[in-house]
Amino acid sequence: MMTCAPRLVAYAIPGIPLIEPGDDVIGIIIEKADEAGLQLRAGDCLVISSKIVSKSLGRSVALGDVEPSAAARALAVDTGKDPRLVELILSESRRVSRKRLGVLVTEHRLGLVSANAGIDQSNIEAGDERALLLPLDPDGAASAYRASVKRRLGADVAIVISDSHGRPFRVGNVGVAIGAAGLPAVKDLRGQRDLYGRLFEVTQVAFADLAASAAHLLCGEADEGLPAILLRGLDLDAPQGCAADLNRAAEHDLYR
Repeated sequence: MMTCAPRLVAYAIPGIPLIEPGDDVIGIIIEKADEAGLQLRAGDCLVISSKIVSKSLGRSVALGDVEPSAAARALAVDTGKDPRLVELILSESRRVSRKRLGVLVTEHRLGLVSANAGIDQSNIEAGDERALLLPLDPDGAASAYRASVKRRLGADVAIVISDSHGRPFRVGNVGVAIGAAGLPAVKDLRGQRDLYGRLFEVTQVAFADLAASAAHLLCGEADEGLPAILLRGLDLDAPQGCAADLNRAAEHDLYR
């Protein structure tokens, strides 16, 4: 008997407006999904750009209000970056990982290792010298969004809050999960066997990151204006986790 092959379908939710502080992100996404005939249902995964989460939470900072410290000014000389931006990066970071002209990689307070502490100046209103910080608690935001969908629609959906990160060993950015709820962030295959019976001893799958990257194929990073992607068909049958589960412990990190 033939069995159906698994299938994953991704839909960009159109028509989402520019988000302002205090906006009801989930309410807007549900409304626009309904208008597009994409009603959310149990088992769906909703991938939401961290940019609109941060904007709704008021995580935007005017650079004119930032007074750089001596440490920020010194690091700005080494990297060629705006000392006000460097001050924000340091305020969001536990420590500096790498620095050189044009590059500043830090360990973020959330445990992420990324360029500029995840601070972004793209897709912010032209002429407005502002920087957008990551959400204070993206895992908490993902849980709150999931509960909001359940309350409004009665459907259990998974939520991924995504960002784009570069990697020290590959060219180009990929989508990563900085917040997650309702799905396994990491699928641990250790103890299972491959097609030939060999035992997996170290294999773990960054499941939430894969969901984020799949969504980034549609949402993009430029002027697409598609900050919410619906993934339908993911296998969510594994213990649930959060995005913090994806942070590699420092003692196992060869690049930090």
